[in-house]
Amino acid sequence: MDTIEFRKRGKEMVDYIADYLEQIEKRQVYPDVEPGYLRPLIPDSAPEDPESFEDILQDVERVIMPGVTHWHSPRFFAYFPTASSFPALLADMLSGGIGCMGFSWASSPACTELETVMLDWLGKMINLPPQFLSGKDGEGGGVIQSTASEATLVALLAARTKAIHRVQSENSELTQGDILSRLVAYTSDQAHFSVEKAGLIAGVRIKEVPTDDKFAVRGSALRRVLDQDKAAGLIPFFFCATLGTTTCCSFDRLLELGPICNAENMWMHIDAAYAGSSFICPEFRYLLNGVEFADSFNFNPHKWLLVNFDCSTMWVKKRTDLTCAFKIDPVYLKHDHQESGLITDYRHWQIPLGRRFRSLKMWFVFRMYGVKGLQEYIRKHIKLAHEFKNLVLQDDRFEVCADVVLGLVCFRLKGTNELNEALLKSINEARKIHLVPCRLRGKFVLRFSICSRTVESAHVQFAWKHIVQLASELLKAQRQQQ
Repeated sequence: MDTIEFRKRGKEMVDYIADYLEQIEKRQVYPDVEPGYLRPLIPDSAPEDPESFEDILQDVERVIMPGVTHWHSPRFFAYFPTASSFPALLADMLSGGIGCMGFSWASSPACTELETVMLDWLGKMINLPPQFLSGKDGEGGGVIQSTASEATLVALLAARTKAIHRVQSENSELTQGDILSRLVAYTSDQAHFSVEKAGLIAGVRIKEVPTDDKFAVRGSALRRVLDQDKAAGLIPFFFCATLGTTTCCSFDRLLELGPICNAENMWMHIDAAYAGSSFICPEFRYLLNGVEFADSFNFNPHKWLLVNFDCSTMWVKKRTDLTCAFKIDPVYLKHDHQESGLITDYRHWQIPLGRRFRSLKMWFVFRMYGVKGLQEYIRKHIKLAHEFKNLVLQDDRFEVCADVVLGLVCFRLKGTNELNEALLKSINEARKIHLVPCRLRGKFVLRFSICSRTVESAHVQFAWKHIVQLASELLKAQRQQQ
C-alpha cells in the first residue's frame, strides 16, 4: 500500500468507523456465537500472495463483527464504561502514524514533555495536591500506564523496594529474602482481583481487610489487622485503597486510613480506576479527600473521560520512589540530557521499555471538550443511573443493594440467588441489553452501569421495561411450579 492508496483507504476506514458508531444501536449488543466460531471462517494459514483491502474490509463484517460485544452500544450496561470519542480516535491515528517509542526524552522529546504536561493538566482538573504534580521542579509527577492493574503492580513493586531498603538500613544483617518473607500488603475484601495478582507477581502476601456495611474499609478494621500481623513479626508495607470498587462502587475511608499508613511507614496506593474521572466535578471531589496521605494515585481516563483505551493515569508524590525501583541504564539508552534534572525518562516509571504517544489523546480530548464539556458528560451519566435506581425502587419486587453514588446501580429481585441468576441468564440470552453480576455478602446481584457515550434516558427506560418483562415471566413460572 503506497501513500496514494493509503489516503483512499484511510478515508474509507474513517467512514466505516463513523457508520459503525452511528448505527451501532442496530447491532445485537451481545454476540450469539459459540467458542471457536472464528477458526472455520478463515484459512488455516496466512496467504502466500497479497489480498485486496476490499476483501479484508468485507471480512470484517463476515468474520469479526459477529463475535464482537458492542461496548459502545447505548444498550450495553455491563462492567464499566470504556471511553471513546472522535477526538481521541483521531489522536490515536496520529499516534500510530508518528509511531515513536517514547521510552526516553531523547527518543521523542514531544512524547515525553506532552505527557508530563497533560498529567499536570488532569491533576489540576481533579484538584490533586501540588506534591503530585511535576510543575517545573516538583518531586512528584504523573505517568500514563496501560491499565489500573499495571499501575497497582508498579506501585507495589516500588513500595517493596522502598520497604526492603528501609528495613535493611535499620538492620543490615537481614537479607532481602528474610525481609520478603515477612512483608505483607493489604487491600479491601471488595478490591479488584488485580491487587491479588500484583502480589503474586511481586512475591508478597496480600491480606484482605474486612469492609463495613457500606462495603468500605475503615481505619479501625485496618488497625486491627496491622496489630495482629506486627505482633506475629510481620512487616506491613503497602495498602491499596479503592475509590469506586468494581462490585458496587464503594469508597474506602481515606481520611481514616491515610494517617494509619503514614504512621506505620506503609505505602498507600489509591485505585480509583472508574470513579476518578468524576472528581473533575466539584460536587464529587469530596470522594478524593484524604489523597494527601497517599504515595500514589491512579485512575483510568479510558473508562469514563472520553479518552479511548489505553490511558491509565498514575501520579506519585516522589518520582524517585519509582526510579529507584526500576532504573537500569544501559549505554545504548543514555543521552546527553538525562542528568540535567529538566526532563523525564519514563522508562524508569513503568514495566515495559517502549511506550506509545498516548498523551495526544488527552490533549485532543481536553481541548475539544473543555473541562465543562467533560463535566456535563459525567453528570449526565450519573443522572441516568439515578433515574434507573428510582425505577427499581418503584417496583416492590426489586431491591437496590448498595448506595448509588456515581453511574452504577446494584439491584436484584427479592428472592433467592437462583432466581436472580435465572433473571440475568434470560436478560443476556435475549441479547437486547447486556449486564454482568457481582456478589455482595453472599447475594447474587445484577449490576447496571451507564456506559455508552450515546446513552440517553430512552435507553434506560427501554432496559428497565425489558428487565421487568423478563422478571415477570420468571416469577409467573415460579408460581406455577409451586
